[in-house]
Amino acid sequence: MKLKIIYEDENLLVADKLAGVVADDIPKRVHRLDKDTSGVLLVAKNDEALEFLQKQFQKRKVEKKYIALVVGNIKNQEGMIETLLGRSPKDRRKQKVYLPTEPSAKRTRLREAINKYRVLQRFKDYTLLEVEPQSGRKHQIRAHLAYLGNPIAGDKLYGFKNQPCPKGLNRQFLHARYLKIKLMDGKEKEFKSDLPKDLKNVIEKLK
Repeated sequence: MKLKIIYEDENLLVADKLAGVVADDIPKRVHRLDKDTSGVLLVAKNDEALEFLQKQFQKRKVEKKYIALVVGNIKNQEGMIETLLGRSPKDRRKQKVYLPTEPSAKRTRLREAINKYRVLQRFKDYTLLEVEPQSGRKHQIRAHLAYLGNPIAGDKLYGFKNQPCPKGLNRQFLHARYLKIKLMDGKEKEFKSDLPKDLKNVIEKLK
């Protein structure tokens, strides 16, 4: 599997993952990144590094930022979404949002999911966001934005029926652009990934 390398040392490889690459197929990947999500992906080179890095994700010590284009106009300039997430009983591929006050929220295997977001740019029918996950649940960004009524453009799983799609967009508009984590030498390091050409072209056509 060919990967574009952002950084490499004796313990860690940082890749700029392309959309379409299945991260689960990569041995010792440190965290998940959906197939059609592009951007920063950490891959450990040994078991010690894998445990060291994954522990930081588990303890929420990793800073992550994503770029997402959503359908519609988000009302607030910034905000926080905090819910419970669990597998949807109607579609096992999806995560469902539950509020703590719901009777169904008492079911087992629901986990806390938190996302912060801020508006980067507004277009006629879409909004460009920076999203900072405060937890690491499966599909949490996609599920949360759909819950707000503003699903990610091009997201066929969480999008609405007959949802409009920007011209030239052939996947979900979600990109992992930034990640900061402590390396095994004790020093924090930042990794960045520019918005890919296909997503840049979509933005240009919306202007």
